[in-house]
Amino acid sequence: MPANEKKRPGPPLNRYPQQLPWLVAALALLLWALAFYLSPPAEVKQIPYSEFKTMALAGEFQEVTLGPALVRGTAKPGTGKAPMRYQAVKVEDPELVKELDAKGIRYQGEVESRWGYYLLSWLFPLALLFLFWHFLLRRLGGGERGLLSIGQSKAKVYLNQDSGVTFDDVAGVDEAKEELHEIIDFLREPEKYRRLGGEIPKGVLLVGPPGTGKTLLAKAVAGEAKVPFFSISGSEFVEMFVGVGAARVRDLFGQAQQKAPCIIFIDELDALGKVRSVSPLAGGHEEREHTLQQLLVEIDGFDTRKGVIIMAATNRPEILDPALLRPGRFDRHILVDRPDIRGREDILQVHCKQIKLAQGVDIRVLASRTPGFVGADLANVVNEAALLAARHNKDAVEMDDFEEAINRLVAGLEKKRRVMSRHEQEVIAYHESGHALAAESLPHTDRVHRISIIPRGIAALGYTLQLPTQDRYLMTRSELADRLTVLLAGRSAEELVFEEISTGAQDDLERATAMARSMVAAYGMSDKLGPATYGGAKRPQFLEEALPVLGHEVSEETIREIDQEVRALMEQAHARARDILGTQRETLDILAHKLLEQETLEGDEVRRIIAARRNQPEKEASA
Repeated sequence: MPANEKKRPGPPLNRYPQQLPWLVAALALLLWALAFYLSPPAEVKQIPYSEFKTMALAGEFQEVTLGPALVRGTAKPGTGKAPMRYQAVKVEDPELVKELDAKGIRYQGEVESRWGYYLLSWLFPLALLFLFWHFLLRRLGGGERGLLSIGQSKAKVYLNQDSGVTFDDVAGVDEAKEELHEIIDFLREPEKYRRLGGEIPKGVLLVGPPGTGKTLLAKAVAGEAKVPFFSISGSEFVEMFVGVGAARVRDLFGQAQQKAPCIIFIDELDALGKVRSVSPLAGGHEEREHTLQQLLVEIDGFDTRKGVIIMAATNRPEILDPALLRPGRFDRHILVDRPDIRGREDILQVHCKQIKLAQGVDIRVLASRTPGFVGADLANVVNEAALLAARHNKDAVEMDDFEEAINRLVAGLEKKRRVMSRHEQEVIAYHESGHALAAESLPHTDRVHRISIIPRGIAALGYTLQLPTQDRYLMTRSELADRLTVLLAGRSAEELVFEEISTGAQDDLERATAMARSMVAAYGMSDKLGPATYGGAKRPQFLEEALPVLGHEVSEETIREIDQEVRALMEQAHARARDILGTQRETLDILAHKLLEQETLEGDEVRRIIAARRNQPEKEASA
């Protein structure tokens, strides 16, 4: 699947772009007013009144203007005085007019105009008040964080040209794509179905593990149909305020009716559509239940003939309310499962289009080495390989880069600088060699791909990587018993060589115990308890819940018998692992010593060592 195309938020300066022009205009108006009313024109010279009167008595003025607060005079041309106009603050002088008459200077009175001052004194406070209320209302009612907009839908709307995703960007889920083609045909040509009286399903529920591309598949449907796409998460409906979730549901469906035909996509539906509680003591969920009830009402209320299709995705369908899943609501369920080897190859082909590959990269081999990976995992593998190649200044991404990327995703980051004592290294080497030797000695186990004593991840001091030769969907009792033996072979090797055990087998014991308990309580593989299940509620297979929850319907005696059967399976696997390693003790020593020298052994080299030791007794016997 392509990388997630979420848009990053803009810089902080763009948080309130609509207020910025108002603030700039107000500031410019204020500066203009101050400059116009408080600063005199550049060509007028301010002088004391005594100097102004002396110039008037000397007859240097051509014209004088007498204002309420200022007196201004225009000098006669040719006097050599500059600038041409002068002004002074008026002083009460009744003799000034007589002296102007005596000198023959023309004079006139002036009434001071204060309309600009009064206008500014009214408009400026009103403008500030308007800007304040505008900013306050925007904070309360505008944008995603507005208080008054809390009941509005938070769905992201992708118009026809905004989705940018088609079925060419989706790989590995061919069956799901075929099921969704009917939705696309209906959105493109609704009359094709209406003329026969058929109705398109109101709701389509995409079910599958995380990372398989459910959200991307829904966007591809909208991109193929060329219709608007409303995308929202189930958790965005519910807030701390009562009634907000129901209001957002109504607003979302109202917008969708206006833009029909369109698609409404609710991601993580389980956050909104959990089974409603029937216990009177289970408080605190009323808001979520009201939101769910409103969603049910809206689904029943809108008309599919307008072309509004609702899609949802979840990886926990077992906890959804039955009212959501009944016919007439989400009446079509589409499984988006983990891809098989061909699906993984197609997904890798899509992602590898964006990077430069070396000549020897085989996509088919990479697909075979990534069993159980989903689309998000494969996208991460390709990206990590490209980063590793760039880190080593390579011109193209090579097969070794992909191998290291897969190892990082499976086992974690390599820690070559961790200092360990020689004894610890020997314990780890024998532990991992025990896993590898048992895996290669049993008929129903996956082949060893690599063993290493280099620490990886958070707590892994070493690892044995096994890869299946083909995708598996069923496992027999013999295969599970062999896997139990391989898991306990590391601890058995420590007991056999060092005659004591370490804490390094903790993860192996947890996984083995979970597997043995599933064999007894979930799969009915115990002869004593018979073909019965003693677990809790049924779970989808893709959730891979190894530990069944023992509910109240199981008696204490049955729980005790389950524990006894689990212990018996673990002891049988332990004894079997000790027998395998005891009969091949020399091979175990050679593998451990070789691992101490090289730190990492590939699967082919492990098999050559084992085959060489098995053939040696035959040669000695024939000799």
